[in-house]
Amino acid sequence: MKSQRHNAIKDLLVKTTITNQDELRKHLVTRGIQATQATLSRDIRELKLVKGPSGYALPSNADGEDDMPETASVLRDFGIEIRQAQNLLVLHTTMGGAQPVAASLDSEEWEEIVGTIAGDNDVLIICPDNPTAAILKARIESYLV
Repeated sequence: MKSQRHNAIKDLLVKTTITNQDELRKHLVTRGIQATQATLSRDIRELKLVKGPSGYALPSNADGEDDMPETASVLRDFGIEIRQAQNLLVLHTTMGGAQPVAASLDSEEWEEIVGTIAGDNDVLIICPDNPTAAILKARIESYLV
């Protein structure tokens, strides 16, 4: 079932624009495939889909073997501003930019990041302590220029 769902997702992305997970879920239903949001999130991660301003896209290698876009590039494209609140960082992004930014940060597995939570245009970055958050904030700010 998983490979069938993955193939259907790849086919949909070639034929139509998909801008969010709910839209993807609805397109899959029309093909007789039921999937939860959690399943679609895993599928998106496993297929290494990239979400840009026009929606989801396959990586340049359709097998999903290419790396995700470089984090610096993703932050430059979507990042607007970052603010610190003790050990937490809030990264403001363009509308719809939070998911690709969070996915890119998560893929880096930086020691400074305990975890991320993404909305539509904000990413909450959780750091282990205040000094580490300050270091990470400066690092991310250097990419936002």
